This record gives sequence, C-alpha cells and structure tokens, in this order.
Amino acid sequence: MSEQLSDRYNPADVENRTYQWWENAGYFKAQDQSTKPPFSIILPPPNVTGFLHIGHALDHTIQDMLIRWKRMNGYNTMWLPGTDHAGIATQSVVERELKKTGVTRHELGREKFVEKVWEWKHQYGNRIYSQMRRLGDSCDWDRAVFTLDEGVSKAVRKVFVTLHKKGLIYRGQRLVNWSGPLETAISDLEVEHRQIKGSLFHINYPLEDGSGVLTVATTRPETMLGDTALCVNPEDERYKHLIGKNVIVPLINRKIKIIADAYVDPAFGSGVVKITPAHDFNDYKIGKTHHLEFINILNKKAELNENAGPYQGLKVQEARKRVLEDLKAQNLLAKEEPYVHSVGHCERSGAVVEPFLSEQWFIKMDGLATPAKRVVENGTIRFEPESWTKVYLHWMNNIEDWCISRQLWWGHRIPVWYCNDCGHQTVAEVDPTACEKCGKTHIQQDNDVLDTWFSSGLWPFSTMGWPNETETLKTFYPTNYLVTGHDIIFFWVARMIMLGLEFKRDVPFRTVYIHGLVRDSQGRKMSKSLGNSIDPIEMIDKYGADALRFSFAAHLFSGKDFKFSEQRLEGYRNFMNKIWNAARFALSNLQDFEAPKEGVKALPNKADISVFDQWIISKLAEVTKEVEEALEHEKFSDAAVALYQFVWNQFCDWYIEFTKPIMNGTNAAEKKATQLVIAQVLNRIMRLLHPFTPFITEEIYQKLPIKGEACVIDQYPNTRNDREFLSLGSASAAMEIDLVKEVISAIRNIRGENRISPAVKINVRLGITSEQTQKILGNNRSAIVTLGRIENLEIGEDGNMMKCAVAPVVVKDAQVKVIIPLEGLVDFDEEVKRINKTMEKLQKDIGMLSNKLSNEKFIANADEDVVAADKVLLAQSKVHLDSLRDALTRFQ
Repeated sequence: MSEQLSDRYNPADVENRTYQWWENAGYFKAQDQSTKPPFSIILPPPNVTGFLHIGHALDHTIQDMLIRWKRMNGYNTMWLPGTDHAGIATQSVVERELKKTGVTRHELGREKFVEKVWEWKHQYGNRIYSQMRRLGDSCDWDRAVFTLDEGVSKAVRKVFVTLHKKGLIYRGQRLVNWSGPLETAISDLEVEHRQIKGSLFHINYPLEDGSGVLTVATTRPETMLGDTALCVNPEDERYKHLIGKNVIVPLINRKIKIIADAYVDPAFGSGVVKITPAHDFNDYKIGKTHHLEFINILNKKAELNENAGPYQGLKVQEARKRVLEDLKAQNLLAKEEPYVHSVGHCERSGAVVEPFLSEQWFIKMDGLATPAKRVVENGTIRFEPESWTKVYLHWMNNIEDWCISRQLWWGHRIPVWYCNDCGHQTVAEVDPTACEKCGKTHIQQDNDVLDTWFSSGLWPFSTMGWPNETETLKTFYPTNYLVTGHDIIFFWVARMIMLGLEFKRDVPFRTVYIHGLVRDSQGRKMSKSLGNSIDPIEMIDKYGADALRFSFAAHLFSGKDFKFSEQRLEGYRNFMNKIWNAARFALSNLQDFEAPKEGVKALPNKADISVFDQWIISKLAEVTKEVEEALEHEKFSDAAVALYQFVWNQFCDWYIEFTKPIMNGTNAAEKKATQLVIAQVLNRIMRLLHPFTPFITEEIYQKLPIKGEACVIDQYPNTRNDREFLSLGSASAAMEIDLVKEVISAIRNIRGENRISPAVKINVRLGITSEQTQKILGNNRSAIVTLGRIENLEIGEDGNMMKCAVAPVVVKDAQVKVIIPLEGLVDFDEEVKRINKTMEKLQKDIGMLSNKLSNEKFIANADEDVVAADKVLLAQSKVHLDSLRDALTRFQ
C-alpha cells in the first residue's frame, strides 16, 4: 500500500527538511578509500563576501546535476566546496563598515584591521553556503576550504618559495592596472569597461626647428606630461623626412624624438601617435622596444606627482581640465570633437583605472605556459564547447608575465623579508627570525599580499591537503570536471593548469565545461545600473529550487549565454505541479497495491499487461536511452527536454488517462499488472529526474510503494541496468497507441478550432486505407470514444466530406482521415469569415518568418533554440494554412 501526497506541492514545506535529512544522513560524503570509481569536482570558490547570484545558480546547477548523476551511477563522488578570501572585495567591505565609526584602517593599524576582517568573516562568511543549500548543492561540506586556511597558506608559501628559487618569481617595475582609491594594482578581471561619451583632443606639438607642428589626437591630454616620443609609421610618406627629429612637448617644453614603428596605423587620425610608456600598455611595449625614457606622472592615489610640474597634486580630471585651458591659451589645441570610447573602471571603487608604472612581484609565464598548451593540444584536457580551445591557446601563445602582488592587508602576505642591515631578501616558507645572510634580526616582511588568483590557482590540489601527499589527492586528483564561465579562462583556468602541471606533474581536471553568462530576457547583461539583476533566492522562494534548476537545464546550450525569463520559470513551476498531481493520482490508484518483494526488479505477468502498458514502457525505454546519451555528452538541455516531454506528454497526459478504465474495470489480473507498471514507471521517472529536480523527486520517491532507502543514492536508470523491465515494451504497441493518441488529438483540435464545447458529444468518421489500421482503431475503439467524447464512431471509408472538418493523421505507415460533420454545430458563414481572417494572419506570419530565416545576420547571432523554434513555427504555419484552404473549399 502506498502513502499519499498532500493536495498540492509546496516547495517551502519540502526543501529545507529534505536537504537537512540528506546532509545528516551523510549522503553527500565522499570516501578517501573506496572500491567505487572516483568522480570529483572542485567548486569554483565564490567570494566570502558574496551572495549567491544568478550566475552562481547556473554554474552550481550544472555541477550538482553531474555530481548527483554520477553518485546515482555508483561513483564515489566528491564535490568539494570552498570560499575565496577575495582580497579587494573583503577589505573594501570591512573598510566601509569601519568608516561608519569614523575610523580608517591606517588609524587602526595592520594587525588590528586584519583581526576585524577575520571577525567579519566568522560572522558572515558562511552566508553563501546556506544559500547553496537552498539551491540543492550536494557538496561534501566536511571538506569545505577557505583560501586563507592554514593548509592553503602552507601550500601558497611552498609554491611561492619554489618558483622564486627557480627564478620564475621576480620583483620589477612594470605597467599595471592601478586603482587610485584602493591604492593597489588590480587584475584585468577587476576592470569593468564602460562606453563613455568623451572627446578626442587634437594637440599641436611644435617641431624643435620651428618649421611647423605635428598634430596628435588623444582622449587623455593630461598624459602628454609623461610623453617621451611621437611615433609615425616608417612607410608614411608625410612624415618620413621628420623621423629622428625632435618636437617640444607643449606646456612643459620637454624635447622628445620622432620615432618610427609599424604599430602606427597611418589611416587613423593624423597618423601621429604620442608615446607615454609609463601610462599606456601599448606605449609601454613601444617604449621597451625603442629604449625610451619612462616618466611616471602619478602617485599611488592617482594624483599627479612632481614629474607633472605645475600640475602636481591635482587629481586626473582636474589636471585634464587645467591642461586643456592652458593649451587653448597657447593656441596649441587644434580642435576637440565628440568621441565615444571604452574606459576601464575599478569594479570595486568605480574610479577610472590608470595604467601605472609600479614596483611589483611577477611570475614569468613563458616556461609554465608551454606544457599547459601541450595538454590541451593533445586532448589530455578537453574544452566543451571545443571552440574555447582556440581562445585558450591564442591567449597562452601571447601570454604576459603575471603581476601577483597587491597593495592590501587582507590576504596571503608575500613571504619575503628584507634585512635593514645588509639589504638581503630572505624568502621562506616559515617566518624567519633573522636574515639568512648576515644573521641579524632587523628584518621586516614585505607589506604586499598575493593576488587572490594566486591561491585560487592552486585550488585543485591545495584543497586536498597538498603539499602533503594525502589519500584525498591519491583518490580524487586530477578532478573530472571544471565548470565555469568563459570570463575566467585566463585568470583562473589557465593558471590552475600551469600550476597543477608544475607542482603535481598532472593536469588539475580532465574536462573544462564552459557555460555562457546569464542575461535578462532581452539578452542584456545583468547589472545594478540597469536594474535587471535577479536574486536566485527570491526566485526559489517564489517558484521553488527545482523549477529554477530545471529552467537552467532545459535551456542550457554549452558556451551559449542563457536568457533568463521569469515567465519561463513559471512554466517550469507548472511542470513541478504536473509531476506532483500525476504522482498523487497514480498513488491513489495504488491504495490496494502490494509492493512485491523483488522491488524494482519485479516484473508483471507479460500476458496480463495491456497495450497501453507496453506503450509507456516502450516510451520509457526511448527516453532512458536519450537521457543517457545526452548526459554522457554534456547535452543537458537535450536530456531535460526529453524528460519534460515524456513526463508531461506521455505519462501524465496520456498513460494515466488510458489506464483509468483498467483501474475501474473488473479484470483483476490486468489491473494488478497495470498497477505494477505504474509503480515501476513512477519509480524510474523520479530517479531519471532527480539530478535535475532533486527535492520534489525525493519527496515523491519516499511515498512510492517501490523504492529504496533514498532517491539521492538509488541507481540511475539506464538501458543496461534496466534491460528486463524495458524489454516489456513493444514497438508495435508503441506505434498502435501513438496512432490512437494522434487520432484523439486530431479530434480534440477540431473541437478547439471550431469552438465545440467539450460537453457536446460528436459524431466522428475515421477514413482508413488498410485493414491493419482498421484493426488497430477497432481494438482501441473504447479509448477513442471515451477520450474523444464521441456519440457515434464510424471506421471505414471517407464518405462525403462537405460541411465536415477534416484532419489527416499519419503515424509511420498508418494513415487516417479524422472527419467530423459540423452541420448543426457551427455557423458556416461565421466560420468562413474566421478562416479567411486566420489565413491572412498566417500569410503575414509566414512572410515574416521566411524573411527572418533567410537573413544571414539573424541566423549567425540568434540562439540555436530560437532559430530552431522559428523553423518549426514556419513549417507548422504552412501546414495550418494548407488545412484552412482545404476547409474553405468544404465549407462554401
């Protein structure tokens, strides 16, 4: 006897309770030693300051689907969670809190400030973990790691010291992205590029010999104070005679040379480019090539310094204004024109990022990059989609040295100590008490901390206990998947590959699954300024975690951006309700059902199962195979859509309806067989759906008459482990019921199109061309009459079709014409008007869709699912138009 479900599905009643049970029961725990094959994923660590955002929700759903699927396939699965100390973000949060009390970090001092940050972390740092639980993340929480944990710190120090000893880490002056308000170097990922309406200023540089001027266009006129050359293309006939001569930098009267470099595009602007090596990344390279002077005109606060002469002490924008005024006064500003260009802004402070020449720590990347390219080229690491392989290799072939130091207090402090007596640098894994060279104790540690991406680059092995050779590492390294967005391929993925190969002599993961970014329903990037950000926790509160997860899964095309739609989410909540109501109805028909001792292996008596049972088992076999193949090839949307169609269209809408007469009938053997089929199919539906929708499936599973301990650890159905039950399906039965289903659908469609009330029983004629088709329809006459709400049903010749609605049905070799006399049911004059109006609209729609699909630009830029849907719609519209033309001839 089965338990009953409540009247309606309420996610809030189920989700927290179910998750707590899973966690307490230890279902998510991995074993360091096991006879099961290992499968592992390391969670990309979200910022400890953060909340679960919609991008996380997509990323985590993919990982959890993989983990749950593999767990159910008998793997020893480890999904290791963790959070990142997020140097800049966390320090900024705590500084803002301090500011409310009127205290700065400098007033507090480094030691006290770091204590404050740790206090904040202990209070708020696990917030995102509780939100991950709301989504259903089945992580092994006992293994959770923080990037400043003692074990990770030990790994970070060992890597730094080892690379330094090899000569791969060095300290030097190079150009970096600089945030003035934060007074630190920042990574490219922390630079947000915005389109700004600015101006292009054309400045005249007088030739030293007084023979004229060279005009240069720039968006940053204040940087001219750091110019050390003007550059032209060596083939530019206009300027060949000037190469090697000097010009005078306006306002500060510095003499600089005119140099030549093929980098300059003669067709752009005046063909003359100002070179400011200390404040522009392209100019920096030219400065190095031509051995130019590097003049830094900024200080750490991004204010102009002593090299800016009379402009010293001004902020950049103030200096720009003053420089322009002075250029105008000296008639050296040739013109100013509006110009829209991309300007980098600091993600945290919002300030414009300045290229800044600074003393920093760097890692030489060339040597590390070579093996990291090789493992992708030879397929040891696979990118999905494969197109990202080229992007990765292109970046690796043009790699720059990595700036790993940050001028912050929160993070892994650089393990270098400077001796005040002899100037020696001691680099050590353990804090030294004296200089390793002179032995004196007047030493002080470097003030900088390491870039957050440095510790994250060690994540696949530092989280498993390295540098100790732990059992965890032996079992789970390399990991199987890295799931991430394309925006951090270079900042994180590439660095993990390089450092994994360097320190573990093996790749950190086998497959890199790249998903797109989550955008709004109009395809725009989500941002606070647009007001289109989505809080996944709000969506879970409103629709349930399963609906959100299934929404991601059903529209997840690898590498493609995901358009989020709340309307779509509402549709998947309806799907959850459909599953619940179908399960509830099915269980109500199993009240007197006794679960067999064989459980999921129990088979009904083949002689007793109905054609409908054979049909649903055949459909179950098809969807099981489809889902199996889709998941093995990371085609998550194919798997989700196949399950959606099977559960909604086959099981809920048809099989349950078909079996009602059997459940209410007098044939005890047939009823018993059908009850067993319902119980078995329902069990398999819950297991198939579980990785996608874990909460509702577990709740229903626990009420099933045939079940194991828990759905989360039950076996995932596939065509191999379920061969005996699936073999009860029949291809001929599948074809037979498909035909019956299509005939009933055609009858229902005619009712709808002609606005015939469902309460009115109608006469139906089925025109057939073969004895086999007549036999099939005759055998299923009762189902057709009941579900079609038919008064009289004739199966035979077409007969007179005037004043009739006609719908052709074709299923494999079987052809049927569904003919319904409409006399007395419809107003034919009104129907003719309606048909003409509908045809007009259809012709317009067909024209619009045809134009759209013949537009190469649309095909190239539109989502695959949009193009596919439009093609289907066009084909359906053409068929509909033809059927209306036929109807018009019969109605007039």
